[in-house]
Amino acid sequence: MARFEGVDIPNNKRAEVSLTYLYGIGVTRSRSLLYRAGIDFGKRMGDLDDHEITALRKLLDEERAVEGDLRKEVAMNIRRLMEIGCYRGVRHRRGLPVRGQRTHTNARSRKGARRGQIANKKKTSK
Repeated sequence: MARFEGVDIPNNKRAEVSLTYLYGIGVTRSRSLLYRAGIDFGKRMGDLDDHEITALRKLLDEERAVEGDLRKEVAMNIRRLMEIGCYRGVRHRRGLPVRGQRTHTNARSRKGARRGQIANKKKTSK
């Protein structure tokens, strides 16, 4: 298995798909990296030689942050929003949707499971 930025990349998948295992790299960026490195998109990661792998590593180092650096950058941006107390920061702090979605209904994945509305309501028996 090849390792990029501390992440194991699967050998049995196409290079185009394998690179998307890195945080911050999608299909478009993966294709761009492979094109600039001169590697066929359909080639399997296990079939790449050392020269091609070093070319990919070099391109990844030159470009924007990926993996740990990118995660740290995103976390710092969210922390900054919370510290200055802007609307988006307050929504992050409260665990509510940040981008204007409705919360009267839905938003369960962001808000979490429903808390019990009425605790231990007894059923009426006849």
